[in-house]
Amino acid sequence: MKPITREWVAKAEEDYLAAVDLSRRRKRPLWSGVCFHAQQCAEKYLKARMEEAGLAVLRTHDLDILLNQLLGVEPLWAAFRPAAQMLTDYAVDFRYPGHNAGRTHGRRALEQAKAIRREVRLSLGLPA
Repeated sequence: MKPITREWVAKAEEDYLAAVDLSRRRKRPLWSGVCFHAQQCAEKYLKARMEEAGLAVLRTHDLDILLNQLLGVEPLWAAFRPAAQMLTDYAVDFRYPGHNAGRTHGRRALEQAKAIRREVRLSLGLPA
């Protein structure tokens, strides 16, 4: 695996662990933070796969755009399109006043990020 790919994976894992930790708080889970870090986890894992495939890594938070670039390498990942669209919205929506994530949003975001994480890790030869 390329060194830059490993760096993307390490950063993605930081966001994954942050999302998991924030979701497990007994008192007042931080669901908006869970949503943000879930999106960041998925974004960084997709960028890791792009690096490993030799694709240009775009400076975007739009997971649908990243996914579209990867479909030539991983065509079955088209199944992640609904997750990519949902998580992209979560990257910004809950970070500003006027929008708050609840338990349902947070759990859904974490579930989708876990699915993307699992597939990218398998694709990179890492344990799921």
